[in-house]
Amino acid sequence: MQKLPRIHKQTKRLTLRPLELFDYENWAQARSSMLPPQNEWDETNWKESELTLKKFKELLKKNKIDRMDDHFYELGIFRNDDGMLIGTVSLMDISRGIFQNAYLGYAIFNPFWNQGYATEACTAALQIAFKELKLHRVEAGIAPTNKSSLKVAKKIGLRKEGLSKKRLFVREKWTDVQLWAATCEDFRLKFNFRGR
Repeated sequence: MQKLPRIHKQTKRLTLRPLELFDYENWAQARSSMLPPQNEWDETNWKESELTLKKFKELLKKNKIDRMDDHFYELGIFRNDDGMLIGTVSLMDISRGIFQNAYLGYAIFNPFWNQGYATEACTAALQIAFKELKLHRVEAGIAPTNKSSLKVAKKIGLRKEGLSKKRLFVREKWTDVQLWAATCEDFRLKFNFRGR
């Protein structure tokens, strides 16, 4: 069996790590305590039927398989002071071979917006991508009207590479996204190509 990389990163205010079974109540509380959606990208509360222990165990199993396949790493974002789950950050659609790339995605639950958590969590996710997962490049696709995420991309050191027309099928329509990216060299890290 392939050994999973240890994905656990602590920052000044946050801890990023995979969800564990003991997180169930924290997860259910977080997913059912959101304010009404604040913009078109915001999440709503999950239905009670989606928040069962059985569904949570299924999620944990899927997340573990995705990590073992080195395809998708979804990490909970927990506050250090009270352990509360405040969102998720993902390194997804990982390509190895000659690409060595992942896509970055995140969601901060809306009661915790405008406190710098997205910037702090995404900065830590880049360190995980380049140092622990040994990737060369990380990309983010952001809707041109998503001003908050565009600000986060700039703050964490991604560079704008252009507009990709009708790139993602989101909410029943093809959506344009701005492509933002960084390589490990942008953070003064040397890439050691192993071709896996």
